[in-house]
Amino acid sequence: MRSETQENENAANYIATLFKENNLEYCTGNSYLVPFDYKGKTVYNVCGVKKGKTAQYLGFSGHFDHIGTSKNPKDNIYNGADDDASGITTLVGIADYFKNKTPDFSMVFIAFNGEEKGMLGSRAISKDQNLDKIYNNLATLFNFEMVATESAFGKNALFMTGDDVSDLDELFNKSAANGLKINPDPYASEQLFYRSDNVSFVKKKIIAHSFSTVDMTKATHYHNESDDLHVVDFDNMTQIINNFGKTLEKLTPTNFTPKYNDKVRF
Repeated sequence: MRSETQENENAANYIATLFKENNLEYCTGNSYLVPFDYKGKTVYNVCGVKKGKTAQYLGFSGHFDHIGTSKNPKDNIYNGADDDASGITTLVGIADYFKNKTPDFSMVFIAFNGEEKGMLGSRAISKDQNLDKIYNNLATLFNFEMVATESAFGKNALFMTGDDVSDLDELFNKSAANGLKINPDPYASEQLFYRSDNVSFVKKKIIAHSFSTVDMTKATHYHNESDDLHVVDFDNMTQIINNFGKTLEKLTPTNFTPKYNDKVRF
């Protein structure tokens, strides 16, 4: 499902339908689809907003593109169930959790396109001035990247890339519901903080980290045709989404003001 295909556009439209079902408003214009140019073709990110009690925003994101197809005669489709349908499922799950609630924070939900081509979608939408009103009030972006499996820390646990550059994880864990925990990145040497869509927002000096459960020592499905439904631990993922929602309900612009330290590179 590469960035420029009909299947890619179908996926964008499907996510837009889910945003509508969860009563999200448009981020800009008269559609959830936010266009950008890819090799002379119009392709889309998807963006929706949930108004809260304040004008301060929390953001939730993931990417919906993947690598497409291969020449493998047995299985030639890169389904991307973990990378990153799981991330899209998580942000849609959070939207669904708040469907009939009014949180303290307003919320923006962004499904990025073109991550596998070099974070093209997040780069494009992060520079979209029509969204500056949201970005100027965006306290944090939670970017979900591969959350389908049980983490090396066990169930009901994620890790956060770039955990040494901000205090987001400490502040989140103080309010975390039902034992949910955000752990330090066990793969810090791989510099994942600077290699995922969150970096497009780091460059804007917005607190933006990626959150994952993938155990890189065991993830044979990563960028493999085998990344399909059988890798998904649905019970664990559901638990994480619900506990994330319960935690977010406790967060306010007063008790949740994450900051970068001097280790971050903008």
